[in-house]
Amino acid sequence: FPVISIDAKKKELIGNFKNNGQAYAREPEFVNVYDFLTNAIGKGVPYGIYDTIANKGFVCVGTNYDTPLFAVDSVETWWNDIGKNEYPDASDILILADGGGSNSSRSRVWKHELQKNVSSKHGIKVTVCHYPPGCSKWNPIEHRLFSAISKNWSGVPLRTYQTMLNYIKTTTTTKGLTVNAKIVLKKYEKGVKISDDKMKSLPILYNNKFPKWNYTLLPSK
Repeated sequence: FPVISIDAKKKELIGNFKNNGQAYAREPEFVNVYDFLTNAIGKGVPYGIYDTIANKGFVCVGTNYDTPLFAVDSVETWWNDIGKNEYPDASDILILADGGGSNSSRSRVWKHELQKNVSSKHGIKVTVCHYPPGCSKWNPIEHRLFSAISKNWSGVPLRTYQTMLNYIKTTTTTKGLTVNAKIVLKKYEKGVKISDDKMKSLPILYNNKFPKWNYTLLPSK
C-alpha cells in the first residue's frame, strides 16, 4: 500500500517579482522593486504529495487559501489521478504529515473530510502519522520534493501560474524523482467547523502510542 508524505509549500506571489537564488541568462531579469500583493496576479499555494515508495511527487497549486478542505482535496486528487492506478489493490494508505498547518493533528475538519472524501468515498483505510512539533524537517517531502522544486525555479520570476506549473513539472533529481502538478481554481472558505456530534460519530481508531498524532480513519459502514 502507498506511503505518502504531505505538506503545503511556502506561498508564492505570482507576478513580476524577484525569486531568491541565481539563474544563468543572456540578459538580466527586470522585476518589481517591491513585492506588493496589489501588483500580483495572485498567490500560488503549492500543496504537495510525495510517494516515498515510487519517488514521485504531485503538487496541487491552489489560488486561494491553504485550508484543511484544500489539503484533503489535494490528497483525493492524487488518489484519483495517480494513486489508484499505481496501487490498484491497495486497501490502506499511510500518510506522514506535519503536526500543524492545514493538515494539523488538532484539526477536526482535516479528520472529518479525510474520512468522508478519501476513506469512505474510496473504501480505503487511511492511517495518519503526524510529526511532533519542531520535527517537521524529518518529513520526507521537505528534502525529497520541496527542496528540489526550490532549486529548479531558483532565481526565476514566477510571472504566471503556468510558469510555476512548468517548473514544478520539470523538477528532477539524480535519484530519479518525477513530479506532476495541476492548478486548482476552487475557492476555499476559512473558519469551517465540525460539531461535537459529528466528531463523536467519526469512525476513527486512535493508536495506543501518542493517539493525538497517530490514528486510522475507517470507511463508513
